[in-house]
Amino acid sequence: MKFIIPLALLTVILPAAPLARSASPDDEAKFLAGLPVRDPALAALTHTPGWGQHSALLETKWQKMEQRQMADVRAWAAGNLGQYYHTTGAVYYMFSGPDFLYANAFFPNASPYILCGTEPVGAVPDPTKMPGMALALDLQNLRVSMETMLTTHYFITKDMRVDFQRGQIGGTLPILYVFLARSGCTIRNVIVSPTSVQIDFTSPGSGRTQTLFYFKTDLSNGAGNGAFFNFCKKNGPGVALLKSASYLLQSGGFSTVQNFLLANSRAIVQDDSGIPLNAFDPKRWALHFYGSYTGPIDLFRSYYQPSLASAYAHGNASPLGFSFGYAWQREKAVLILATPH
Repeated sequence: MKFIIPLALLTVILPAAPLARSASPDDEAKFLAGLPVRDPALAALTHTPGWGQHSALLETKWQKMEQRQMADVRAWAAGNLGQYYHTTGAVYYMFSGPDFLYANAFFPNASPYILCGTEPVGAVPDPTKMPGMALALDLQNLRVSMETMLTTHYFITKDMRVDFQRGQIGGTLPILYVFLARSGCTIRNVIVSPTSVQIDFTSPGSGRTQTLFYFKTDLSNGAGNGAFFNFCKKNGPGVALLKSASYLLQSGGFSTVQNFLLANSRAIVQDDSGIPLNAFDPKRWALHFYGSYTGPIDLFRSYYQPSLASAYAHGNASPLGFSFGYAWQREKAVLILATPH
């Protein structure tokens, strides 16, 4: 599929001068993910204690997350999203950070995935040119930067800001690499700039080339993000995903992105931190409720929605079966599926 990129974004996605390195991006992704690699130089590093410990610890965390969460997410999506589960079009995942996992779990055949956040793109330096101790510490820091995602199913932005400043392996790119590799995907091509990355890959499920974009961008009103929204629109219409979005769409300063999603989405999957219930026009949208609503966690308690509480209280919700949103407990999970009439 050919993606339409506005002129204003060309400087964002054009690559910098390539570095001389023998390993492919796919091998580097597998190396960071603690998986076997083909490149001889990288394969030699997999025999070091630092990488061996990284691989074992990441494997344990990953399997626990799979059993506790992601297998149920995929099963729910396949059974409840209908035609949207099979979409081959765009996914808009605003405020996502590097969370490819949930975008892919809900919409495994989509392309492009358009992720964005305020976290930097970062870099993956050549591991073969890093001192052994520095590499071990950077791999440890990579695990730390993914810790909340692997244990509580969302990233904490302020923690990522600190984690990404440590060492040479930092930013969203190495996390995207890990998530793609651990999801069984094969990376075919990568284009990196200081504020964006495009990753072309094949996945075991779709059997075709798919594309993932991540943009570092400020989605607040008046932040000069018009080119980004034009890019999204020209690759749409799409389906939208909103999860653990800090209730920014309910704060008053993000009406542009909210209006974009309502106008350009064929379906919206979100928790209660996304678009407020009263913003959905009942003439256009049918709302389907899953899980239970007991209100936001204490940090965001001012964003309690009485109308959402009423919808859940009147017995309109179906079981969910996995954690979603800021509460890690399954019994407090909130998921709203909005589909057009």
